[in-house]
Amino acid sequence: MPLNAVLVPSAMAAAGSASLGSLPEWNLDHLYPGMESAAFKADVERALQVSKTLCDRWRGKLADIAAAPDASEKLTTAVREYEEIEDLLGRIMSYAGLIHAGDTTDPVRGKFYGDAQDKITTASSDLLFFALELNRIDDALLDRAMSVQPLAHYRPWLEDIRKEKPHQLEDRIEQLFHEKSVTSYSAWNRLFDETIASLRFKVDGKEITIVETLNMLQDNDGDKRKAAAGALGETLTSRLPTFALITNTLAKDKEISDRWRGFEDVADSRHLANRVEREVVDALASAVVSAYPRLSHRFYKWKAKQFGRDALDYWDRNAPLPDTDTRVYRWDEARDLVLDAYGDFARPMADIAGRFFNEGWIDAPVRPGKAPGAFAHPTVPSAHPYVLVNFMGKSRDVMTLAHELGHGVHQVMAARNGALMAPTPLTLAETASVFGEMLTFRKMLDNAKDRRERRALLAAKVSDMLNTVVRQIAFYSFERKLHLARRQSELTPDQINDIWMSVQADSLGPSIKLGPGYETWWAYIPHFIHSPFYVYAYAFGDCLVNSLYGVYRNAAPGFVDKYFALLSAGGTKHHSELLAPFGLDARDPAFWQIGLRMIEDFIAELETLDA
Repeated sequence: MPLNAVLVPSAMAAAGSASLGSLPEWNLDHLYPGMESAAFKADVERALQVSKTLCDRWRGKLADIAAAPDASEKLTTAVREYEEIEDLLGRIMSYAGLIHAGDTTDPVRGKFYGDAQDKITTASSDLLFFALELNRIDDALLDRAMSVQPLAHYRPWLEDIRKEKPHQLEDRIEQLFHEKSVTSYSAWNRLFDETIASLRFKVDGKEITIVETLNMLQDNDGDKRKAAAGALGETLTSRLPTFALITNTLAKDKEISDRWRGFEDVADSRHLANRVEREVVDALASAVVSAYPRLSHRFYKWKAKQFGRDALDYWDRNAPLPDTDTRVYRWDEARDLVLDAYGDFARPMADIAGRFFNEGWIDAPVRPGKAPGAFAHPTVPSAHPYVLVNFMGKSRDVMTLAHELGHGVHQVMAARNGALMAPTPLTLAETASVFGEMLTFRKMLDNAKDRRERRALLAAKVSDMLNTVVRQIAFYSFERKLHLARRQSELTPDQINDIWMSVQADSLGPSIKLGPGYETWWAYIPHFIHSPFYVYAYAFGDCLVNSLYGVYRNAAPGFVDKYFALLSAGGTKHHSELLAPFGLDARDPAFWQIGLRMIEDFIAELETLDA
């Protein structure tokens, strides 16, 4: 079967177990008909050619054009050409990345992805001058050109890239950094992905993937949870030198780049990319850390009591409550639940989400070699997003589906801004996903048949929220400590383990026993490798959505329209401008307490239900 063929019903049935129903695989024909297709090869060659043509046409001329009377028209012509090429390059690499994600252990796919990356790096090297030269234009001249149409349309993007100006380097150095990326951080990222996908974990005599192993940590059977945790620790320990080398190398690579670009703090480059001020993130992190005792410590103490213990073993942290019925959701049930929840909020949102199911935009089955976890890939505005999940029928999988579809809806709505302005900063990129989760959770809660089911749903939701807020800020603390320590010297695996255990103990509290084996669990977290300091965006998004949902529940007039305007804005507006219509301001320290109080209220309700 072709790598990206549409599955016929019989094949779809084979893709899922009988209990889950037919699980869809995505149809990548919407991008290209195959890895060896004439269309893909032609686009790669066209990308190389048009990138060189743009370079020849505009390099060294943008400053002079900006001084001309017709600067707005001529600069717009150049920017539009650049945008079209960015869309083309994005289409090529989106396809290669999705093919690779389908089976990261397949050497044919790996070579295809690597070759595509080489070609696109070559093409984009010819484009490096563009943003650099735009940022060298005199401020007054560019402001004058941006003040009128047609260039005024691109003003948000132009103002955005000018924020990078203090950290830009000389053209030849920028080109060297760019071209070396293929053999530096990109290569180490690929090594991590392929290593993780190839690992097998021996549980009860059977070798299983990391997705299946992590899934077992939420099993009702405590012996299975313990066995899965042991297998996870044992296998990660056996490959720990490799993971430590990858981590050390990428942390040093980032330090070199940050030093050359003049970033002071280890996370400043991420804050700039997110278009968020350092003090806003510091306020978020401080608020969450100070809330550890009344959130995670309090919840895990309550949960340990449900198991008749003073403290839980670390493998029981995400376990369902002892009296929880094991519910397996079929794929069609999960689909209907999410779409109903979306539709209750706003029919247009459900209509967009429905396209993912109806038009082959989702890949759902667990397969050997498939990328673990879940994601929504925006691809490019001229196409559409794709969603990858590893669906196993648990309630958490339903929530993950709702989360990724939220991303997908956001990406579809933002696409109208074009290739340059559709991408959303990470601080707001989690808004629609977490909001979609909340809508779906509330739907499940409303459908609860009795007190016991409501209690189980609340406990699972609190656990998820703590994983999104407390755990991600603990991850952020881990990264900060690791990157600061790496500035001094290379870190041994044991040193990384010690940093990990210290932040985990602080965040989880005394009611979670962190035994042997857990010290290596940092090694499988992909965000540390792919997107350093990304993790605080989850906590940002969760607290933001909790605040937004509070506004929605209070029946604020025009909420849906304001919410759709937020999603449709893409990367054209700062978070402060987008939140203002809701009466919210992330710069206000009290803002974060609104979101944290929602978690606290859920815990209080659990304690009431337990009484």
